[in-house]
Amino acid sequence: MTDLILVPGMTVLISAFDEVPEHHFEIEAVFDDCVTGYAITGPLAGEYGEPDIELIVEVISAP
Repeated sequence: MTDLILVPGMTVLISAFDEVPEHHFEIEAVFDDCVTGYAITGPLAGEYGEPDIELIVEVISAP
């Protein structure tokens, strides 16, 4: 998904990693290799995170 233009306010689907299932994530800031923001579904809902851009599966909604 690195060919997408990612912007703050987007909701994206983050792929499963370690023992964390796929979940929706709201982007707060975009960097060269990762995004920052908050998980909005799943066991990490409400938690801040910095997932790698490669973990983004699809865009759910744009601002």
